[in-house]
Amino acid sequence: MKNVVLLGSTGSIGTSTVKVAEDLPDQIRLIGLAAGGNTKLLLEQAARHRPMTVSISSPDKVKELQDALGFSTAVVSGDEGLIKLATMPEADIVLIAIVGTAGLQPALAAIRAGKDIAVASKEILVMAGEIVMNEARKHGVRVLAVDSEHSAIFQCLDGKPGASVRKLLLTASGGPFRDRTKWPKESFAGITVECALKHPSWVMGRKITIDSATLFNKGLEMIEARWLFDIEMARVGVVVHPQSIVHSMVEFVDGSLIAQLSTPDMCLPIQYALTYPERSASERVQTNFPKIGTLTFEEPDVERFPAIELARRAGEIGGTLPAVLNAANEMAVEAFVNRQINFPQITEMVRRTMDAHKVVPHPTLKEILAADAWARQEAHR
Repeated sequence: MKNVVLLGSTGSIGTSTVKVAEDLPDQIRLIGLAAGGNTKLLLEQAARHRPMTVSISSPDKVKELQDALGFSTAVVSGDEGLIKLATMPEADIVLIAIVGTAGLQPALAAIRAGKDIAVASKEILVMAGEIVMNEARKHGVRVLAVDSEHSAIFQCLDGKPGASVRKLLLTASGGPFRDRTKWPKESFAGITVECALKHPSWVMGRKITIDSATLFNKGLEMIEARWLFDIEMARVGVVVHPQSIVHSMVEFVDGSLIAQLSTPDMCLPIQYALTYPERSASERVQTNFPKIGTLTFEEPDVERFPAIELARRAGEIGGTLPAVLNAANEMAVEAFVNRQINFPQITEMVRRTMDAHKVVPHPTLKEILAADAWARQEAHR
């Protein structure tokens, strides 16, 4: 039995994690749940799983939750609440599925408390990969991937050393605008929010779905992979695979390629992270190759989707630049969703913010957070 703390329990990754826990009641126990503002769903989850502690973002909702749950479950709130959950003495692993930068401090707190962490929030490693991985090594804990692409690479590597790797190949669906004929570059200014939210392969939250449409999602994953697997950016690549059956691949120095394949379902990488190093039986994911029929691959179109090259630049330069890329992208996506800018301006806003930034190499956490705040102000300006 693993005691799991789940930060971000009411989002898409969080609800999938709850499904996995319900699939494996003899192996996974949810002892802590944290949510943003969805009190109703948090209450439903807490009623089913009886966690020791729950956290809600707003202190104003603590009494409502406490009255509904009784005093057998402790209720905490805000940033302090997230830290309290992340450092629960009873926890074996903390799964962080909070959108944006809010998961960084809880992740570091969990590591310093000797907890393994499972990372579904890209921002943690994009912003502070060097610090997070150094802290994990120092405290002897694992940083496990929840993204399907990074889980696939982790499974393909199977403990092989970095020197044996020629290239990590992250697969991308290509998003809803992959078809050059239907969506030529000249048409991008007319793309609506509604169109950008129609992902062809995955059901995800709003931010990550927009990122998949611009391919910023894949760019952030490249930086994340660089830190997770201690592989420099030059050996991290992207290949477009519209069927989303091959979740990623590793090319080894002898020319061999190993890939991880399955029907798209986030429950699989979540389960693997929570039960690692074991594999637990599950009937949830079924893959029928004759029915799928064909798997295709193509180069990403960096002219129409320059986000990948911006991310590569940020990852190669390093320092505070990935944090600036991430923060500017968050601001740009929010502006697009609020219909303040058009679709191509998402990438342009990020590029201009990166160009204006003076990079701090090997930054402290304080310098990373300062760069994040600066980038938000600059992008807004």
